[in-house]
Amino acid sequence: MKNVLIVSYSQSGQLADIVASLADPLETEGVRVHHEVLKPEPAFPFPWPFFAFLDAFPESVRLDPRPIRPLTVPDNATFDLVILAWTVWYLSPSQPMTAFLQSTEGKRLLAGKPVVSLVACRNMWFSAFDTLKTLITEAGGRLVDHVALTDESPPLLSFITTPRWMLTGRRDRFLGLPPAGINAKQTAGVARFGIALAGALSRDEEKCGQSMLSGLRAVNIAPHLIMSERTGRRAFLVWSKFVRLCGHTGQKRRVPALILFALYLITMIPIVVPLHFILNRLTARLFARRAAEIVRLYVQPSGADDTRMIHE
Repeated sequence: MKNVLIVSYSQSGQLADIVASLADPLETEGVRVHHEVLKPEPAFPFPWPFFAFLDAFPESVRLDPRPIRPLTVPDNATFDLVILAWTVWYLSPSQPMTAFLQSTEGKRLLAGKPVVSLVACRNMWFSAFDTLKTLITEAGGRLVDHVALTDESPPLLSFITTPRWMLTGRRDRFLGLPPAGINAKQTAGVARFGIALAGALSRDEEKCGQSMLSGLRAVNIAPHLIMSERTGRRAFLVWSKFVRLCGHTGQKRRVPALILFALYLITMIPIVVPLHFILNRLTARLFARRAAEIVRLYVQPSGADDTRMIHE
């Protein structure tokens, strides 16, 4: 019997549903699955109070996370495959996942093991994925697959619906806008990855270092979002350094800096993101080769094609 470790942190409950959709086929096929749900200490609230939401920004970007409680994995446990189910906070992996990957126990569990990444977020996961890959490598793991689930709403609409969900806990339709987050069809569709992993494990394919989820449309790339995100990432590095200079987590003296950052976000996203989109459309032919290179980079290792879905 194969042993799989699924490590996750679901603040809103959305990722927990996705993980359940992935794990059910594995357990049905006789794979022994250990679910490790990360627990920050102290816990992050949900819905987020406004300033608590902003206050998580600098440490998320700077990879200086809040600690997590001791894991429930037995000291002598070993696994054939590790699945990291995570979300994006400020273009970085969520603090609990960063804390796990930086921890001594996390590094022990990942050392020499094949790793599958599963991210669910609004739309921009590219910079966070770069960071995650680095942390996995530093922990001694081998990334063999990556699945990215994103909100299918237009970016400017999800810019309204997602913050509303995070700050109020409500993700239903609002003023005619679509519900926030990953929809039920997408969540149910994650089962195909669990089925594929169960089959691959039965054939010892996790030992080969090759993708087990290719041909299952694991990712969907929007090149214009990558360019916008890179601009935002550079700005976040500057802003996070500035806010940390003004105080530590929870200190009132860094509130004015957080307010300035919030004003920056409110003005930047509706202006800069559409501007990048327009510029990318106008220069698409000129930079077609560069865009193709970026897409090839981020579809790895699992790919965006659906050839196995068609034939199976």
